Amino acid sequence: MSPGTAGKDATGPLLLGVRHHGPGSARAVRAALDAARPAAVLIEGPPEGDALLPLAADPGMRPPVALLAHAADDPGRAAFWPLADFSPEWTAIRWAQERELPVRFIDLPAAHSLAVPESGEGAGEEAGEGAGAVRLDPLAVLAETAGYEDPERWWEDVVEHRGGTGPATDPLAVFEALGEAMGALREAYGAGGHHRDLVREAYMRQRMRAARREFGDAYAVVCGAWHVPALRAKTTAAADKALLTGLPKVKVETTWVPWTHRRLARAGGYGAGITSPGWYAHLFAARDRPVERWLTKVAGLLREEDRQVSPAHVIEAVRLADTLAAMRGRPEPGLTETLEAVRAVMCDGSDIPLALIEDRLVVGDVLGEVPDAAPVVPLQRDLTRQQRSLRLKPEAQDRELELDLRKDTDAAKSLLLHRLRLLGIDWGVPTASRGSTGTFRETWRLRWEPELAVRVAEAGIWGTTVLGAAIAKAEADAAGAGELGEVTALAERCLLAGLSGALPAVLRALADRAALDTDVAGLAKALPALARSLRYGDVRGTDAAALATVAAGLAERICVALPPACAAGLDADAAEELRGHVDGVHGAIGLLAAEGLRERWAAVLRTLAGRDTVPGLIRGRAARLLLDDGRLPPEETARLMGLSLSPACAPADAAGWIEGFAGGASGGGTLLVHDERLLGLIDAWLVSVPERAFVDVLPLLRRTFGGYEAGVRRSLGELVRRGPGRAPADAGAGAAPAGFGPELDPVRADAVVDLVHLLLAGARR
Repeated sequence: MSPGTAGKDATGPLLLGVRHHGPGSARAVRAALDAARPAAVLIEGPPEGDALLPLAADPGMRPPVALLAHAADDPGRAAFWPLADFSPEWTAIRWAQERELPVRFIDLPAAHSLAVPESGEGAGEEAGEGAGAVRLDPLAVLAETAGYEDPERWWEDVVEHRGGTGPATDPLAVFEALGEAMGALREAYGAGGHHRDLVREAYMRQRMRAARREFGDAYAVVCGAWHVPALRAKTTAAADKALLTGLPKVKVETTWVPWTHRRLARAGGYGAGITSPGWYAHLFAARDRPVERWLTKVAGLLREEDRQVSPAHVIEAVRLADTLAAMRGRPEPGLTETLEAVRAVMCDGSDIPLALIEDRLVVGDVLGEVPDAAPVVPLQRDLTRQQRSLRLKPEAQDRELELDLRKDTDAAKSLLLHRLRLLGIDWGVPTASRGSTGTFRETWRLRWEPELAVRVAEAGIWGTTVLGAAIAKAEADAAGAGELGEVTALAERCLLAGLSGALPAVLRALADRAALDTDVAGLAKALPALARSLRYGDVRGTDAAALATVAAGLAERICVALPPACAAGLDADAAEELRGHVDGVHGAIGLLAAEGLRERWAAVLRTLAGRDTVPGLIRGRAARLLLDDGRLPPEETARLMGLSLSPACAPADAAGWIEGFAGGASGGGTLLVHDERLLGLIDAWLVSVPERAFVDVLPLLRRTFGGYEAGVRRSLGELVRRGPGRAPADAGAGAAPAGFGPELDPVRADAVVDLVHLLLAGARR
């Protein structure tokens, strides 16, 4: 490197100021290194990563990847340094490795930057530098100075679309221009709110002095353009040492982890992010005719979505993009012009398909890979082994996974995903199934996020395998649970995850808290989770006999405590809450097989339905549950309704009874359509409510009847219009109401039996 070369001063090293993740910068860095041929390359990054740099040359390393550093005793304190194919730093690393030249990181060590987790300062670009600081965006200032409103558009025009690699072009000129611009900004704004950068730059200068002693000035530095003026500044070693003295320090561990284009995007919260990583990756890979190749990709994506896009559309879109760029004085069409051309030509002016293009291609879901030789915690190694054996490959895009738990492989996948969720590693999230709702089916939505690598490292404190860690975590959670509901939910999760080793500790905690808990609402809230646990335990073949004993005891205590709790002068909100608990307990007891428990519960419901001191909402609900179970004759139901709707009862309490009896998703509207006697009682009560009271009860009635399906409301309206018990005007004497026969037709009823058997068999599958 001769003195006076652009990008380096007369006596200093080659300083290549770049924009992180800029394809134009990446190409310019390679061209500059080819021209200058330094003896070593220094990269902005944590020095703890030096030992991992050889892995960058491994064939199994496929960007985007990130250097992960975390505190050894607290893996949650972590920072990432992401790198993509089009990152200038990655290009410089690979350039040096291809020529077997020394390459090193020179940024402030992660041991210092992770020692201040409360602000995140210095913890890599991903962690940021203090949420409260007002920070200067150098590119935004330069773009505004040049008359651009959008910094991305300015950067594309001056760097990405200018080429600059031809034989007659000085490959270092762009770095000299950027260095001068950043120098002017540093003179005007100082640190620009990036106060931690002063410490980082002092450390970089220290590493540069060490490199000078080893290589002279025959080395290159690849760093953010913002740092170039500070690295060129003439400072003393003593001054830099003073800035670095007394910095806090922690022990750290580092590794490579896969990264995604989506996490490179600024919208994902990445401080040094870009708006269009997929577009930049395309610009870096497409050395010629980038617009034509990009629009061809767009056409392929739209055709996959069954949109009619032909080669003629691509040709016209290219012409429109070129025309827009010429009108706007741009050297080449940028992302703005190409998307406008796509919207007009391929999307018929619609933003809906354009949103798909922006998500899939402009941002993208590319997920990098790291080689097996990368250091990981033992838990990560076990997880990787299970992912491969079960053929569950981590992917950056959403993927729906349907599991049949009767199959061994699917059951093993379910256990792994449930164990990971218990460890706080939400790679998969359960979702509603589009097919069967039987207990043998599970549907998961999978998506691997880079941050899950940190969650795996954090969970490593519980064990070296997924199973062992999940058992240890469940036992610790059971010991630390403060409420009964937490323990019952944990028991359910243990059964879903097949953690029989953790069940004894969980059941001990469950029994202890159930014995001490006197709040009937808490008991009622806990029982449904236990019932579901027993149900899923049966499906998965898990021994849950001890859990059944606890659940039965809990149900008995609820049967004793519920009637006094419901008669204790409850207000409307408390009554609504208890009504929900009554529903939950009723469904749970239906799943329990304890002898005599259902009869005991039915007696509790009869007590609630017939006790005047119980709020009408709960009395009505108890009557409805008894009626649905066939334990309350229609005549008795009508008697209870007549008593609750008598003039002696307050209108608000009567409306609450109607809501409890006929409201919710229990088919109350259909019941009233079929039983005109009950409808007549409600109709007679409603017309007798005084005007003032009617205004008060109207919201309750609207909530009750407004939840019915449109067809049910229409049928009820017709019945009320002609009067309950009266036949339509065009019906003959003695005719039954519209849609109903005078009595059950056994032939027609038997015709649906086979179909019902098929439906029930499908539900069981």
